[in-house]
Amino acid sequence: MDSWKRRVVGYFGFVFFVLVFTAVAYRYGMRVYEGDPRTMIEAMRFSIEMFTTTGFGGDSPWESQQLNAFIAVMDLVGMVLLIGALPVVVTPLLEQAFSTSAPTSLDENTTDHVVVCSDTSRSAALIEEFDSREIPYVIVEPNADRAIRLYKAGRRVIRADPETTDGLAAANLPGARALVTDVSDKVDASIVLAAKELSPEVRVISVVEDPERERYHRLAGADEVLSPRSLLGESLAAKVTTALQTDLGEAVAIGDSLQLAEVSVPHGSPLAGSTLGDSGIRERAGVNVIGAWFNGEFDAAPPPDATLSAGTVLLVSGRSDQLERLVDLTNSATRRFGAGETVVIGYGQVGRTAAEAIEDADLPVTVVDREDAEGVDVVGDATEPETLRAAGVESAQTVVLALPDDTTTEFTTLVIRDLAPNTQILARVEEAASVRKMHRAGADYVLSLATVTGRMSASTVLEDRDVLSLDQQIEVVRSRVPRLAGRTVGQANVRETTGCTVIAIDRDGETVTDIGPDTRIDGDDELVVVGTDEGLREFERRFA
Repeated sequence: MDSWKRRVVGYFGFVFFVLVFTAVAYRYGMRVYEGDPRTMIEAMRFSIEMFTTTGFGGDSPWESQQLNAFIAVMDLVGMVLLIGALPVVVTPLLEQAFSTSAPTSLDENTTDHVVVCSDTSRSAALIEEFDSREIPYVIVEPNADRAIRLYKAGRRVIRADPETTDGLAAANLPGARALVTDVSDKVDASIVLAAKELSPEVRVISVVEDPERERYHRLAGADEVLSPRSLLGESLAAKVTTALQTDLGEAVAIGDSLQLAEVSVPHGSPLAGSTLGDSGIRERAGVNVIGAWFNGEFDAAPPPDATLSAGTVLLVSGRSDQLERLVDLTNSATRRFGAGETVVIGYGQVGRTAAEAIEDADLPVTVVDREDAEGVDVVGDATEPETLRAAGVESAQTVVLALPDDTTTEFTTLVIRDLAPNTQILARVEEAASVRKMHRAGADYVLSLATVTGRMSASTVLEDRDVLSLDQQIEVVRSRVPRLAGRTVGQANVRETTGCTVIAIDRDGETVTDIGPDTRIDGDDELVVVGTDEGLREFERRFA
């Protein structure tokens, strides 16, 4: 029973008590003070008439002062009960009658859709991927308030429990192309069991926080189990090893020779403060600069006078030896600061994965966490300077922030930047909206768990969409675009209309990397396109 129903039951119980009490007291007063006895039925009739303001029958007026005083007091009590009925009973009923409510079932004619369980901070990125390709979906949300909020925002949502077969049947799961669940490891396993009970043939994709629990989701019946937190931790660790060892293991291979990579300009880099034109990147390393992240915002065509401030992330393409020369160029000065000590703050799944990967590369690492556990070197609050000093942040070359709360991560970034102006800060955040705030706080490289999860889920559901970069700030997609058949790259005007760049074309089993404005696109070509998530969604809306 919800709180409103409990209040209504309590209110009417109190009203009944007052009616009976008034009848008993009135019967006593009429017998003692008026000398005119009444039966209990007659006394109850009087009590009801008085509180419903329909009159007092033939009993008034009264001769005794005691009974007149009693009637006056009970009149006031009746007024209080009437006023109290408004907020307890009437107002909630009116609000329920006129308020918006989310539907509880999906149209039976809807098929080939994706069932998403349920609304989380990570589901928004997945929904945006579906919207860009006009893929039908439905969110199964058990919380009434969140379901109404999504419904008002124009999302297709039903209010139902995704852990039950009835809730999934309301989402027409048997007619769906897939189900994606990303709530928690235990809840997701329950949803998988319910989904397979209702529709054994449906494709079920679950997201786990702890990769060691993948086997249980497989036992429950999940067809695909994704672990974005581990991937994110490995990506952050790769940034550390790249800065210290010139190892570009996280570069995206495009064909046999071309690679695409994100290269940060850390604090203390010899390139920091120079313009793109004056840096000599093209002449000294031989790479092509496709775009750059400036303070968290992507520029698909940075001009030569763009300043490469500390924290700028360059998106470049070239051969592996050219990319390694660029990494050495950007980090040559920072490598002289010390032995390469890395501090990992936060020892959840992301932090643990990052710390283990850094240790496997034979690099020193110090782990900080609020709770003491095996593998944690310093226990304390990461927002306190004393804790960070104890961890050696002031002399560290790199700090990896793997905290689960974005607000705490932002504040910790400010404290670290104040203590160690030249330390490189790599961070994970929960929501994509926090990325720009982190760059303003002083972070050098930021990855969003919501973005990585959305990409992984979308690339798994959409089998015709080949995502080449799941764990980077930019996204690289290989897809066929029949709307551009017969047009040249220049005529397609992709960069100007979407902010994306065509960097290669897969044609007849070969990868064409020498792309210019006059390169013609054939009907069977697959374009390799790079851009932000928003840019690629716009690209797919326009051309795919």
